Amino acid sequence: MIDALPLEESAPAPGRNETLARAYADPDRAYELDRRHVFHSWSAQAQLDPMVVTRAEGSHVWDRHGNKLLDFTSQLVFTNLGHQHPRIVEAIRQQAADLCTVAPAYVNGARSEAARLIAKHTPGHLDRVLFTNGGADANEHAIRMARLHTGKHKVLSTYRSYHGGTQLAVNVTGDPRRWASDNGSTGTVHFFGPFLYRSAFHATTEAEECERALEHLEQVIALEGASTIAAIMLESIPGTAGIMLPPAGYLEGVRELCDRNGILLIADEVMAGFGRAGRWFAIEHAAGVVPDLLTFAKGVNSGYVPLGGVAISDEVYRTFADKAYPGGLTYSGHPLACAAVVATIETMEDEGIVERAARLGEDIFGPGLRDLAQRHEGIGEVRGTGAFWAIELVRDRATREPLAPYGQSSPEMGAILAACTRRGLLPFANFNRIHVVPPLTISDDEARTGLAILGDALTEASPAGGPSA
Repeated sequence: MIDALPLEESAPAPGRNETLARAYADPDRAYELDRRHVFHSWSAQAQLDPMVVTRAEGSHVWDRHGNKLLDFTSQLVFTNLGHQHPRIVEAIRQQAADLCTVAPAYVNGARSEAARLIAKHTPGHLDRVLFTNGGADANEHAIRMARLHTGKHKVLSTYRSYHGGTQLAVNVTGDPRRWASDNGSTGTVHFFGPFLYRSAFHATTEAEECERALEHLEQVIALEGASTIAAIMLESIPGTAGIMLPPAGYLEGVRELCDRNGILLIADEVMAGFGRAGRWFAIEHAAGVVPDLLTFAKGVNSGYVPLGGVAISDEVYRTFADKAYPGGLTYSGHPLACAAVVATIETMEDEGIVERAARLGEDIFGPGLRDLAQRHEGIGEVRGTGAFWAIELVRDRATREPLAPYGQSSPEMGAILAACTRRGLLPFANFNRIHVVPPLTISDDEARTGLAILGDALTEASPAGGPSA
């Protein structure tokens, strides 16, 4: 059952903005104003009935009816340290008192420290950072850097990928969100990445999938012309597209193909980075692979203030050492966002958050989800690492027919998600999958509770008939 808490009706704290205080005291009015004035992304506006979140703490959020829900989404997979973490909140408060904002041309202490801490953890010598406002523009700028550095234009990326909603980033994206904006004019080319469960190469083992996927990519490079290709952009572990861990040797093979053909490797770590996959960066699961450019956002400061960035290799940096890079953003390295970065990374270091995420995957999520798959015929596959897991829901295990068509949802998926919410779990779903992506700070008991709720919801609503024999 969902825990219900009474809405607080206390007087505003001294100095608190009275309009904001009223807004949080009257969630029904907030909902009405939202439906009247707010245009939501990726949505048919008239069909929306969005949840009002009135407060959040740790691994939980509360809706306007006082219902407490365990957040298995980390929102859009960014609250890596949970909600209202006191060290991040205090860092933002302190920075606001000292220096709320400053233009990017000026040095400020928060930005400098944030860059130092990020460079401390990036692989290899990715020691310079261009700060952006989020992941999409980080990917935009990484591609622009690659094109200017190489003098070439094409960018290769995989189907079943997501790189952002801005024009270039959405064209590099390999999922249906690209289609409405794709006019074939952005110099992007897609290829099949490895995904054994739905193999494009008729592979039967991870080794076959790796070998055939690399052969396919090599052919695409040859047919497109290596002399025309600036970069290959990959999510180190594809996130929204399905949390598909690359087979052993794949990223090493892509790095070799890039080196052999004079192509830069861009690692998109927007979702998988900063501990989510049980490493500081997911690409570290492939030993020794260092990209030329690495993009990040989300978990770098738990999403408390918008921020992203590009970590840049020495070779690419030298291209712009004495020639201006033609790009920038008004809020690049915003002090409030960078203060949140400093607090987030220091907390991750002090509290062993990366190691904790790895242990959650090994001890709780991996075993727990595999147990669910044993007990529920509607689960075709579970896969993941750290606090980064996907449950592939199917109508039939033998045929692997997905529970929702590619790029869409289904009434059956809706029923499962509604059953989760009724039981007090906020689920993350995409097409026919449920992703298990809670804060990295979730307690062991909370993690087990979330898996139990998910199992109960599948028993109630799965069209495959509940638990298997």
